[in-house]
Amino acid sequence: MTTNHLLEIKQYGQSIWMDNLTRDLIQSGELKDMVENKGICGITSNPAIFEKAIAGNVIYDADIEKGVRAELPTYKIYESLVFADIRNACDILRPVYEASDKLDGYVSIEVPPTIAHDTEATIAEARRYYQEIGRENVMIKIPGTKAGLPAVQQVIAEGINVNVTLLFSVQSYINSAWAYISGLEARVKEGKDISNIACVASFFLSRIDSNIDSKIDAKLKKGVDDIAIEAKLKAVKGKVAIANAKIAYQEYKKIVESDRWQALAAKGAKVQRLLWASTSTKDPSYSDVMYVDELVGSDTVNTLPPATIEACADHCDVANRVETDVDQAYQLIESLKDPDINIDINQVMDELLVDGIDKFVKPFQSLMDSLEDKIKVLSPV
Repeated sequence: MTTNHLLEIKQYGQSIWMDNLTRDLIQSGELKDMVENKGICGITSNPAIFEKAIAGNVIYDADIEKGVRAELPTYKIYESLVFADIRNACDILRPVYEASDKLDGYVSIEVPPTIAHDTEATIAEARRYYQEIGRENVMIKIPGTKAGLPAVQQVIAEGINVNVTLLFSVQSYINSAWAYISGLEARVKEGKDISNIACVASFFLSRIDSNIDSKIDAKLKKGVDDIAIEAKLKAVKGKVAIANAKIAYQEYKKIVESDRWQALAAKGAKVQRLLWASTSTKDPSYSDVMYVDELVGSDTVNTLPPATIEACADHCDVANRVETDVDQAYQLIESLKDPDINIDINQVMDELLVDGIDKFVKPFQSLMDSLEDKIKVLSPV
C-alpha cells in the first residue's frame, strides 16, 4: 500500500487545503474523494484559477446561456457561475467544517481584485458575497493592503469569515493579525458570539524567492570577481521565502501569547492561522515540495495546487520544521543588508504586493473578455 504523506501532516496540527476549484472537479466526484480520502480539508480560489476553469470549458455553457436569456450583464453571469461552484464546494466540505468545530472545511472566494484599494467597496462586496453565496463555511478573501485591512476588521466584526491574502512581509502579516483581533474585540463589545468565526492569513512564498533569485542571478551574470562574494550571493538563493515564513510564525506565537488575544481566546475565539500560499516551486532545481516540507507546524494551513498535492502525497518528508533553524532564518534575512548582497527586502515586498494585485486583475479582466466572446457566440441571433 502506498503512503499518502498528506495524511501525516495533519498529525502536526497543519491542515492541507487545495488551491484550485473547477466545476469538473465537483461534478466528477473527484473533489468529494479528495476531501473524504486524501486529506484535503479546504479550498482556496482566485481570479486566475477561475479564468483557467471557465475560459474554453463547455461545462459552463448551459449556465452562460441561461444568463444570456435572462439578459444579465457579463459580470453577473460570471458571478452566477462562480457562486454556484463555491456553494457546491462548500456543501462537499460541510462535513469537515462540522467535524473540525468550524476550524476547517472552508472555501475561499476573492472580492473583485479591481477594488483592492477601496475600503468601502471591499466591505460592501464582502457582505454581498457572503449573503448571496449563503454558506456558513465560505471564506471571503480580502487583500492585506492598506485599504484592505480596515475592511478585514469591519467584516470580521460583522461575523464573516476572512482569508487575508497577498501577505508578503512579516509586518503585513502582523497587521492582518491585529485587524482580525480588533474585529473580534468590536464584536465582543456588541455582546456577540466570536466562537464561530474563522480567519487565515495567506502568507506568500515562491514569489519571494523568484523575485530575489532573479536579482541575485542578475548580479552573478554581471560577474563577481571575488569567490567569497559569489558564495554569499549563492547562499541566499531559494532560502528567503522559508526564512521569512519562519519569522512570521515566531510573530504569530507572540501575538497569541498577548493579553488581548488571551482575552478573546477565553471567549472561544479561534486563532488566525498562517496559511502558506504560492507553494508551487518555480525553479526546477529546487525540490518540488520544499514549501511544504520546511513549514509543517501547529496551527497552520498549507494551500497546494494539484501538482504539488500529488508530489507531496508521493514524497513529502513530513516533520515539524517550522520552528527549526529559526536563528539562521533571522541571520539570513539580516544578511540581505550586507553591501555585497544589497537587497532591500522591504522594497521587494512592496514590488510583490503591486505585482500580486496585478496578477489577479489581469486574469479577472481576461475572464470578463472571454466571457463576453462566449456570450456573443451563445446569444440568439
